[in-house]
Amino acid sequence: MRIGLISDTHIPESRRELWPQAFDAFRDVDVILHAGDIHELWVLDELAQVAPLWAARGNGEDGSGGRPVQPAHPLLQEAWVLEFDGIWVGLVHDMPVPEMPPNLTVERAMERYFGRTDLDVVVYGHSHVEAVDEIGGVLCVNPGSPTYPHNLETQLGTIGFLDIADGNVQASIWQLTETGIEPFDWTRWRRGKS
Repeated sequence: MRIGLISDTHIPESRRELWPQAFDAFRDVDVILHAGDIHELWVLDELAQVAPLWAARGNGEDGSGGRPVQPAHPLLQEAWVLEFDGIWVGLVHDMPVPEMPPNLTVERAMERYFGRTDLDVVVYGHSHVEAVDEIGGVLCVNPGSPTYPHNLETQLGTIGFLDIADGNVQASIWQLTETGIEPFDWTRWRRGKS
């Protein structure tokens, strides 16, 4: 099973519509997870035409980011707990990665958002910075932003994938390019792979 990951699209502030390369990259996925800051909810409807979709409400939808509160949408809520082929995945907009103990930890955030801490994967966004980390046995994945990577000006950014097979899960981050996607170069912004 392949799951497409996307976050922080910021449509229409970043650009009028999502890059077509993102839609093309998701054509063969089984599911899409959007980790919030969609801004205009019609983006969800467009992505849902590609594959089944779940989305987390970000600060761009809940009013705390200075934008109007977006209306209810059947594919959007603060947090989701989903099961895919035996792998439990939490989806939320903001997650304390890196952790700032004792209060801002992944375990405490999972308890708050999901009511449980036994998840295999947490997909989150908010920072616009791609990350793949294992924290306390939980795979934490931020696909970055396809439109505002690293909170820079509008440009081709990143998306991600979760690949699930035989009870195992692997995460990957991909750079959108003029012609499609390519594996993300973890040295691009001198951050290095987490």
